[in-house]
Amino acid sequence: MRKRLKKYLIMLAVGLTAGVIYFLLTQLGFVIPCIFHRITGFYCPGCGVTRMCINIIKLDFYSAFRSNPAVFVIVPFLAVIFTVRTYSYLKFGTAKHEKWMTVIEITSLTILIIFGVLRNIPAFSFLAPM
Repeated sequence: MRKRLKKYLIMLAVGLTAGVIYFLLTQLGFVIPCIFHRITGFYCPGCGVTRMCINIIKLDFYSAFRSNPAVFVIVPFLAVIFTVRTYSYLKFGTAKHEKWMTVIEITSLTILIIFGVLRNIPAFSFLAPM
């Protein structure tokens, strides 16, 4: 278990460091553009996630929701799955996989696909990232 915990903490530290560096860069005006949007002109289901994360850090939940409502709603459910699987991996050496997790994952994917299509229809322009 110690070896798995050490490996997990290293990955967590690297991820958090990268996130903090990217956050600081966004404050200086550097943002990674959405390649899908740049090539096609359409919004992908993930457009606005960077702004959403920055707004969450600033505790501006209304703006975070407006940046990407689908991901804003889905993330807490996926965070629960991630937490359960991480705990299972650290304790038992294998990630737990149960039926309710699969249902949440498939539902999340379905929501993101529908959201990605709707946000590009003019009648649903309110779903475009702000």
